[in-house]
Amino acid sequence: MHSLPIRVYYEDTDAGGIVYYANYLKFCERGRTEFLRAHAISNSALMAEDGKMFVVRNVACHYKRPAYLDDMLELQTSIDKIGKSSIVMHQVVARESQVIFDAVITLVCVDKTGKPAALPASIRNTITPQTQD
Repeated sequence: MHSLPIRVYYEDTDAGGIVYYANYLKFCERGRTEFLRAHAISNSALMAEDGKMFVVRNVACHYKRPAYLDDMLELQTSIDKIGKSSIVMHQVVARESQVIFDAVITLVCVDKTGKPAALPASIRNTITPQTQD
């Protein structure tokens, strides 16, 4: 599991001072990128060296409570499942240990043409699901 602290800035909120719903997906993108970096996986190196990249295939999310201007949040990212060319990640945004947003996001590894491609062995050997089948 990887944890990323996030401060809610004015730019993240709507006119009422509440985090705009689409910004949670931006928070999740940052969390996924930092999760990969923490495991020595670079999106730019993946493209340059392997000619591959990750794209989002599916997002299922639940908004449980609002976050507000100046809140300090914690985004937790973990791996639920690894397939031949896909990774299913679970991401949770919490405020003071209370979950306010929950998402399951499926990433697919694709080649330069956009077709699904097998995950590089270096990635498969570096990250593992939180629970094994």
